[in-house]
Amino acid sequence: MTRAHLPGIIAMAAIVVASNILVQFLFGNWLTWGAFTYPLAFLITDIMNRVYGAQAARRVVFTGFVVGIICSLIGTQIMGEYGPLVTLRIAIGSGIAFLTAQLLDVSIFSALRGGTWWRAPLASTLIGSTVDTALFFSVAFSASLSFIEPANDVSWAGEVLPILGFGPQAPLWVSLAIADWGVKLSLALLALVPFRMITARMTAAQ
Repeated sequence: MTRAHLPGIIAMAAIVVASNILVQFLFGNWLTWGAFTYPLAFLITDIMNRVYGAQAARRVVFTGFVVGIICSLIGTQIMGEYGPLVTLRIAIGSGIAFLTAQLLDVSIFSALRGGTWWRAPLASTLIGSTVDTALFFSVAFSASLSFIEPANDVSWAGEVLPILGFGPQAPLWVSLAIADWGVKLSLALLALVPFRMITARMTAAQ
């Protein structure tokens, strides 16, 4: 690790901490405020990958993973209205989803880095975000994985309702996942602008 990597490491740590805090606050019926900060982790990873390469990007990812574990451990000790703010399933789901999706992002970006400037960050973020959402919500809330933490009652997430309030019937956690996924995809497109600006400036400064 070099001093040049520190801004990326600090930024990733800040995003992970902020997202762990903001996920406690609802935004409408299907989202939390954390849904709007967490996708920025993909932007940080892609910037580091473009400017410094895959190895530097992976270091930043592992930093975010360690910070996330620390946040989860702290969350398990904080009691909310319905128990610990972070349950074992949420901690496991969050850790698996983050590490898998971010490392996948790094690999896809690296494979596409030689093409048009927007192709690598867009493809890697879209695929990584999709995997992240699928893994987290399945591990954290799917009834089929209740054996992970049998004592944790997540029956509320299995309540069958119209998807997003108007679609076909599905467990509540499916609506939560789709809403979260939609935010990630939208931000993936918007993030192309700062990605282009930041990487151009950082590359020119080297």
